[in-house]
Amino acid sequence: MIKALTFDLDDTLWDNDGVMHRTEHGHFEWLVSELALWQQRRGEPLTPPISLQDYQRERVALGKRCWARRGDFTWLRERTLAHLLEESGLNRASAHLWAALAMNHFHALRVKVTPFPGVDDMLGRLRQSYRLGSITNGNVAFQRIPLSRHFQHRIAAGELLAPKPDPRPFLAMLALLGVKPHETLHIGDSWEEDVIPALRLGMQAVWIAPTELLVNDPLPLGVVRLPLVTELEALLAADGGWRH
Repeated sequence: MIKALTFDLDDTLWDNDGVMHRTEHGHFEWLVSELALWQQRRGEPLTPPISLQDYQRERVALGKRCWARRGDFTWLRERTLAHLLEESGLNRASAHLWAALAMNHFHALRVKVTPFPGVDDMLGRLRQSYRLGSITNGNVAFQRIPLSRHFQHRIAAGELLAPKPDPRPFLAMLALLGVKPHETLHIGDSWEEDVIPALRLGMQAVWIAPTELLVNDPLPLGVVRLPLVTELEALLAADGGWRH
């Protein structure tokens, strides 16, 4: 019998495309603008502004060099910004200060998400019958988002240095929730990062995939595909607690 539900966040509980575009550009533009104003107020010469393209390229390269930190996106971003700012002419202390300030602005923008219609109410009802946990590869500060109140435990897999599909965040969540794999249903939008690792551990899975995504092969036993996460509640009710 299913006792716990674990959820991916980005593109499962909300549409993340617009969020990331706004956050990526917003925190970078804030940094360039505020740093220039700060230098002007102090009467210092303006350092050459770093470019968004360099920032994006350098943090990808850093992730490849520091493979263990590849999923720790906050660390990658802050380290890259500090390095580029120092290269542009800031002293080390100022470079690290402004990199940290930029990431604080990043997180303020990152949490401005809009859950899919009906998700908040659905989670409120589900938590009455199931233990809920979230497992994400993203670096969203989920505890700042109202939806987080429905979850007993939250895991940011990148900060564990074990981004999905690594089994460790799933195993950690099972331990936190006090359930066995076969008692747990994982819900996510990624076949590679959500469905496959859940199945390998003996969990069952719901794959959130739009109907226009064509899939010819039959789904493995233990997987159900839904176009909308809000259809999960009906699935659980119709199957009497889903599969055993």
